[in-house]
Amino acid sequence: MFISPVSAIALMLAAGAPQDAAYLTHLTAPDEPVVLADVVIAGRRDPLAPAVAARARAEVQETPGAVAVVSREQYADHMAMHLGDALHTVPGVYAEKRWGEEVRLSIRGSGVGNSSHNRGVVLAQDGVPFNQADGFGDFQEIDLLSARYIEVFKGGNAIRFGGATMGGAIQLNTPTGRDAPERNEVRLEAGSFGTWRAHGEMAREWGDTDLWAGVSVLGADGWRDHSVQASQRLSLNAGHRFGDGREVRVLLSAADIENEIPGALTLTQALENPTAAAAANVAKDYRRDMTSLRGSVQTRWRLDEAWSFEGGLYAAAKDLDHPISVVIDQQSRNVGAFGRLDWTGKLGGLNADLFVGAWLRDGRLDGLTFQNNAGWRGALTGDNTQRATAADVFAEGRLFVTGRLAMVAGGSWGWTTRDYADHLNPSRDASKDFEWFAPRVGLLWEDDAGRQLFANLTRSVEPPHFSALVQTPYPDFVPVEAQEAWTVEIGARGRKGPLSWDIALYRMAVENELLTFLTAPDIPAATFNAGDTVHQGLEAGLDWMIWRDGERRLKLHQTWAWTDLRFDGDPHYGVGRLPVIPEHHYHAELSYDAGRWSIAPSVQWTPKDSWVDYANTLKSPGYAVWSLNATLAVTPGIKLFLDARNLTDERYIANASAVTDARVASTAVFWPGEGRSAFVGLRTSF
Repeated sequence: MFISPVSAIALMLAAGAPQDAAYLTHLTAPDEPVVLADVVIAGRRDPLAPAVAARARAEVQETPGAVAVVSREQYADHMAMHLGDALHTVPGVYAEKRWGEEVRLSIRGSGVGNSSHNRGVVLAQDGVPFNQADGFGDFQEIDLLSARYIEVFKGGNAIRFGGATMGGAIQLNTPTGRDAPERNEVRLEAGSFGTWRAHGEMAREWGDTDLWAGVSVLGADGWRDHSVQASQRLSLNAGHRFGDGREVRVLLSAADIENEIPGALTLTQALENPTAAAAANVAKDYRRDMTSLRGSVQTRWRLDEAWSFEGGLYAAAKDLDHPISVVIDQQSRNVGAFGRLDWTGKLGGLNADLFVGAWLRDGRLDGLTFQNNAGWRGALTGDNTQRATAADVFAEGRLFVTGRLAMVAGGSWGWTTRDYADHLNPSRDASKDFEWFAPRVGLLWEDDAGRQLFANLTRSVEPPHFSALVQTPYPDFVPVEAQEAWTVEIGARGRKGPLSWDIALYRMAVENELLTFLTAPDIPAATFNAGDTVHQGLEAGLDWMIWRDGERRLKLHQTWAWTDLRFDGDPHYGVGRLPVIPEHHYHAELSYDAGRWSIAPSVQWTPKDSWVDYANTLKSPGYAVWSLNATLAVTPGIKLFLDARNLTDERYIANASAVTDARVASTAVFWPGEGRSAFVGLRTSF
C-alpha cells in the first residue's frame, strides 16, 4: 500500500500529534549536520476523528471513488438506534426509519422498490455479512454501539465485497482492546415513547493479548401504536499478536430481538393520525422477533515487506418468528470464508500496489408458513428450503504514473446459484445459476496538501434474491434476470483552511433494474425487471470551521444529495421518474463547542414532494425537521447529553413504499415520521 508523504504526515498527526502545528525546516547539504531549534507545538486533536478512524479513512481514500468513514464519536452523544442516526453525515446515503431499527436504505437509488428489509447494499461487520447468501437482509442485528467506526463504499467502490450490488457496502468495525475509546464505559439513556437503553463495555490488554466486550439492552413502547421494542445484544472481540503486523482475532456476537410492526398508512391517515397502527397489523399482531449468533476467526498477517494477508472464516445462525399476513418461521444458517492478499512495491520503476481476494459463502434457509390467526399459527401453508451458494473473486491495482497520479484497474468475477425445494409441492422445485464479470478502471490524483480528484468507470451486476424468484402463483422461478449497470463517477475531496469537502457526481445506465411494487397492504410485493433506467446525481458534503479560539469553535456541517432516477424510454412510463427516493435531501448542523459544553441545532430538509407510484400520479410531501443536541462534561469522566428531535412537532412522511399506479392500487404505503421527542443520556468512563 503506497501512501504519499502528505498522507503519511496526516496519519502521524491523527495518531497523536496536534493538528494545528506549524513546522519549518531547510534543506542542507547531505554532509552537513541538521540542527533543529526548539519548537513549541500547540493544538488539539479533533475529538470526532480518533486515530483509528483516521487510519481507516486514509486507507479507503486510496479508492478512486466515493467512500466515507464515520467514527463512533460522531454519534456517541445521540440516541443512535438505527443506521440513519449514524449515517446522516454521509452525503448520498438515504436511511430513513420505518419502524424499530428497520430503515429504508438506498445509495444511488439502490433498492428503490423495496417495501421492506435491505436489497442492493452489502451490510457487514468485520467482514461478516448481515445479508443472507442470496443478498437479501435486514437491519435488526446491527448494534451501533458495538462499532468503533463505520466504512461506507458507494456503488462499485465496494469491489472488496465483490461486484454484486448497485448501492455498494456498509461495514461496521468492532472495537479491539487496543483501539476502544475507553478502558471502561457505561452509558444510560432514556426519553420519549418509553425509550430506555443501557450499555456497558470494557477494553483490556495483557501484553500481546487484548479483549473488548460490550453489552446493550434496549426497551421502548414506541411513538406509534403496536411498536414496542425490546432487545439484548452481546459482542466480544479477542485478539493476540504474534509480532509486528501479525495477529489472530476471534469475534462473537449474539442478539435476542423483539419488534412489533405498526405498518404503513394512507397519506391522510399518516398526516391526521400518525400514531395509529394499520388495522391489519394490530388484528394479526405483526411482529419480527429473532435470535441470532455470529462468530468468526480472522487474521492479519504480514508476510514480508511487500506482501500481507488478511482473511477469516465465519458462521451465522438466525431463528425468525415473523407474523405478517401469514406467520413465517425461518431458521437460516450461513457460513463463509474471505481472504485478501495485498502487495506494495514497484512496477517498471514506478510505485504500485495491488490487492487480490475472494469471498465464498453458502446459506441455507428452512422456512415454514402458517395461516395467521390473530398472530397465532394456523394451518401449515408452506414448507421450503432455500439454498444459495456464491463466490466472488476480485482484484484491483494502482500504478503511480507520477508522484501524484495513479491509474487504477480491477474487476470482480462472480457466480451464484439459487436452489429452491418446496416440500409440500415438489413440482415447484427450481434452480438457477448466475455468472458475471464486473470490470473497473479509474484515476486518482493527489496534491501536496492531500487534496484528491478521482474518476472511475464501473460495472455492477446484482442477481435476484429468492423473494424475487419465488412469487405465488408461479409454479417455477419467475423469469427475472440479473440487474446490470455501468456507472461513471467523478469527484473531489480535501481540505483547505477552514473548509473541507467531499463531492461526487455520477451517472448510471441500468438494464433489467429489479423493481418492486405493492399490490395490497397484506400481499407481498411483486418484483419484475424494468427496461432501461437512469440513475444520476450529485453527493456533496461541506464542513466549514467558521471560528476557532483554543477549545472554543463554531462549525457548520452540511450534506446535500441530488438524486435523479428515471425510466429511459419505457413503453408504459416513458421517461417518468422512479418513485420513493426524494430528488433533493439536505442535512445541516451548526455546532458550538466551548470545551466543557456544546450545543448543535440541526435541520433535515426534503424541499420537494416525492413520487410514490411509477405512473407519477401521487406524491409524498416534502418536509423540514429541526432538532437540537447539547452536551455537558460534568467531570473528565462523566458526560451528559440531550438529543431533542422534531422540535416543531412537524407531521411528515419519513418514507413510503412504491406502487404501480396510485389511481388503482392500494395507497396504504406511507410511514409517518416521529413527532417531537427528547432523550437524555449519561456516559461515564473510568
